[in-house]
Amino acid sequence: MNRVRVHRAFAVAGFAVLLGIFFASPAARAGEVIDRIVATVNGHIILQSDWDEAMCYEALLNGRALNQFTDDDRRAVIDRLIDQELLGEQMKSASFQRASESEAAARVADARKQYPQAATAEGWQLVLGRFGLSEKDLVAHVQLQIDLMRLVDAHLRPAVQIDSKTIEAYYREKFVPQLKQSGAGEVPPADVAAKIRELLTQEKVNELMVSWLQSLRSESKVSVPGTVGAAGDGVQTR
Repeated sequence: MNRVRVHRAFAVAGFAVLLGIFFASPAARAGEVIDRIVATVNGHIILQSDWDEAMCYEALLNGRALNQFTDDDRRAVIDRLIDQELLGEQMKSASFQRASESEAAARVADARKQYPQAATAEGWQLVLGRFGLSEKDLVAHVQLQIDLMRLVDAHLRPAVQIDSKTIEAYYREKFVPQLKQSGAGEVPPADVAAKIRELLTQEKVNELMVSWLQSLRSESKVSVPGTVGAAGDGVQTR
């Protein structure tokens, strides 16, 4: 069995939950942009600076340049900030294992590998500076994202049941064709049943998460005043 190819067959799924949901609000000083309100969630204000820094986090962690963000990308970041606020309210009363700083630091170390120049401490600081971020804040941000994913998993996974017929159907209709396409040899169903179950469970959790967030929004007071423009829009002080 070609284990590398087998693992690649499962790589099509991922827990793509809440990519790039971020927060921060540096104070404005003379000559700089004054924050404006871009959204409110149950009375909590999301500022322009929250939005700007959110895109910096997303760009750095995903190896993107800020100028690659389209207007649709920027609006999607606002949506994720709103989702973060809604889930943050749920987190207060939820019980799950919170992420440790070391776990978050390990994720940051993985993201750092995307940047060859970050192989040295000095080079890494230059990369962080390019996005206007500090390593401490980056670790805290990733720690929050892990917590949000665990909250969703703890809340929704117990409701997911994947039966043997569903696993068999996935193996026959999707997994085997993927193996053949990659040129890998046949793998017995029993060898991959657990992985298929987990893959299907994650897919179902993602579906339920969308419904949950829609429900939370319908029960909340969410406002996005005006049209959200490009990052950096604001009132200049003199």
